[in-house]
Amino acid sequence: MSGDERSGQGTTLAEIYEEAGHWHVNTGGETIHAKRIDGRFRRLKWMTSSIWLLFFLGPYLRWEGRQAMLFDIPNRQFHLFGLTVLPQDVWMLSLVLLFLAIVLIGVTVVAGRVFCGFFCFQTAWTDVFTWIEEKLEGPPAKRRKLDKAPWDAAKIRIKATKHLLWLAIAVLTGVTFAGWFTDIYQLWYDLFTLQAHPAAWVTLGLFLAGTYILAGFMREQVCFWLCPYSRIQSVMYDAETILPTYDAKRGEPRGRLRKGASINDDEFGDCVDCNLCVAVCPTGVDIRHGQQEGCITCGLCIDACDQVMDKVGRPHGLIRYASLDEIEGRPGVPLLKRPKVLVSLAIIAISLLGILWGIANISGIELKVLHDRQPLFVLQSDGSIQNRYEIKVLNKTNRDIHVELVAEGPAGLKLKGAENGFLAPSGNITARTVFVKVPRQSLMQERIPILFRVSSREQPDLASEYESMFFGPRH
Repeated sequence: MSGDERSGQGTTLAEIYEEAGHWHVNTGGETIHAKRIDGRFRRLKWMTSSIWLLFFLGPYLRWEGRQAMLFDIPNRQFHLFGLTVLPQDVWMLSLVLLFLAIVLIGVTVVAGRVFCGFFCFQTAWTDVFTWIEEKLEGPPAKRRKLDKAPWDAAKIRIKATKHLLWLAIAVLTGVTFAGWFTDIYQLWYDLFTLQAHPAAWVTLGLFLAGTYILAGFMREQVCFWLCPYSRIQSVMYDAETILPTYDAKRGEPRGRLRKGASINDDEFGDCVDCNLCVAVCPTGVDIRHGQQEGCITCGLCIDACDQVMDKVGRPHGLIRYASLDEIEGRPGVPLLKRPKVLVSLAIIAISLLGILWGIANISGIELKVLHDRQPLFVLQSDGSIQNRYEIKVLNKTNRDIHVELVAEGPAGLKLKGAENGFLAPSGNITARTVFVKVPRQSLMQERIPILFRVSSREQPDLASEYESMFFGPRH
């Protein structure tokens, strides 16, 4: 195959060699300008990164006249459309965090740093920032040339436009994050009128600086030096983990393809040493040297290598997702027979079932009953037995409600102290002391269960029950 032969994307092997010749592992002394090429993993990255649109759009959704998703920290409430979660339901948050952590670990065991390569906010924001940079400054060679060029009106205009766009995204990120904790429409008004709470300004400043610096300047250095996940990934890998891997048996020895020459199967492997796999890597690592700390398993090197294989008439897969066992020719263990995978799936299933059960059984109203044990019971003048209870009603809805309290138990039971019901303010616990009287002849034993039930006048199906005990004298 001739070195002048062009692919459908209009790039020759000679141009690839020239472009990629600049690449080596960067330890922070220079800016990596990763080459962008189309491919299935590049398209997959854009699709998975689009999940962060929920971050930007979520605070603007409305539900019944209020923000649909809101972490109301001052009132200790989390609103998720029609569901309100209070601190009493923190166990569900624990299950959610456990679920996410085990999913992260399980996916890493199976396929490496999928989160880093396809879902991480640092990866997503950096991708957007570098996309803007490429649109304004051109491909990597032009960007490097512009960086070294003297400052003139054209360079100032291009750089200023780029940084203004970066700052706009950073500001939007900060405002959106703050908007998850307060009404975002009111927040925008307060910011424009300079009446925002100091916490809002601090949050905006921190996220503005963090987004602008981390995504705009540090980029891959965050993955190398700041991200704790990159430090612990190695303990999650094993010989069966599938990762972007260079097939050295097929690719070595490398030989550059010169103009007018063809690959000699007996002399060289399939790798033409074009370094395009390094040029497209957002962290600048050379996958041909094996697994490295900077590899975020994004698969862009696979796209690059497959395109070169198309140019030289060789099959895809010189760089591919593969396990160490596969590369070394050892038989692999089926996915569902691997202990790590089975344990991860079990914990994920338990956590998910717990979350779903909690959501299905969460009520807008919650009742707690505490029996007063000093005294345990009181003998009344009419011969009846009286017990005292502390009733606590938690209103989880977003509006005040009037509640009715009833008790069910032995024959002749009478409830005193809440005959007319009472008001339960939104998001608060309302306490009442009530008394329950039971005729002595109705007490067949020392302890008898009784059932308390509280319900809303406005919405009778909004109710909660609590079983307690009624105590009397020994027979």
